[in-house]
Amino acid sequence: MIKSYIFGTNLNFMKTTPFCLSIILLLTLSPVMAQYTETINNNRPGASQGAFSVGTNVLQLEGGFALGSEEHRLKETETSAFGFDYAIRYGFWREELEVSIIGEFESQSVTDNRGANSYTYKQSNFRSNTIGAKYLFYDPYRKMELKGPNLYSWKANYKFQWADLVPAISFYAGANFDFADNPFTLEPDSSISPKFVLSTQNNWVGGFVFVTNIVVDRITTDTPSYGYILTLTHTLTDWFSVFIENQGFKSDFYADQLFRGGAAALVNKNFHVDASILLNFKDTPSRLYGRVGVAYRFDMHDTDEYIEEKGKEGRKLKKDKQTEKDLDTKKDKKKKRKDGFEDDGGGKSVTKL
Repeated sequence: MIKSYIFGTNLNFMKTTPFCLSIILLLTLSPVMAQYTETINNNRPGASQGAFSVGTNVLQLEGGFALGSEEHRLKETETSAFGFDYAIRYGFWREELEVSIIGEFESQSVTDNRGANSYTYKQSNFRSNTIGAKYLFYDPYRKMELKGPNLYSWKANYKFQWADLVPAISFYAGANFDFADNPFTLEPDSSISPKFVLSTQNNWVGGFVFVTNIVVDRITTDTPSYGYILTLTHTLTDWFSVFIENQGFKSDFYADQLFRGGAAALVNKNFHVDASILLNFKDTPSRLYGRVGVAYRFDMHDTDEYIEEKGKEGRKLKKDKQTEKDLDTKKDKKKKRKDGFEDDGGGKSVTKL
């Protein structure tokens, strides 16, 4: 499962419908019925977080490199930039839970053209560096699986239903670690501030995945930031997908509308590669970046675990499982014999070692 971008985006279309352009994330090539999936489930190459975690006992590494340029009309500066982003994600304890380290480092060479003689200076630091955890609070796809498919109508299983509009919902809470003299923040000293993300995810028939993020960032600083990310991913084949994304954010320090697009390919079930572009439509500054990246998971998941149902249905399901377990235990006891032999179930006895 991958998240991808679209190349060759129609810029005229983007100008006329910028909000519609906002949408992308390819977290999955198929509807997710549990946190763990047979193929890698990652957030690349967009900036949004999907609602689902990587699964228990799964360690996942995601990262990429970016080259770009910026021009600021008012400051009369031209900037060339190199950066890399990274994410380390791990699922443990429960299928719904994931902990992560997510960040982005950037180095810039800035040419100031004001005055008779231009001059160039360099600056670098972390745009973000966050440690946090994400928890899935609601998964409608688990209920769909328990209900089962319609055995009498193929069309009924694959047509759009109003229930498809109900998304999976998760909540992320983390801490930003910002270092002193950071040109990408207004804080002069090192600081730690909170970050919160509300994520929703819809897995629609036809290979479409729609993710939304509502982001509240650095709210304890003098320049809190509020924003959103909309991501739409479409799986074209079992191994290839494309996406588009719109990210908007606002603070007293910086506000912008960013658009991303690109593609991702699944090399094998644990390894994915991607490429994408980023641009905006303002000139304070204008931004154009290209990015390539990879994602790899160390799959130590040893149980086909599903998220437990809550409420009355959950209690009934848990009781049924316990009853089934008790019956299996009684059957095993009947097979055992006191003389050190066991019945193999076919009327023959074999020595117990």
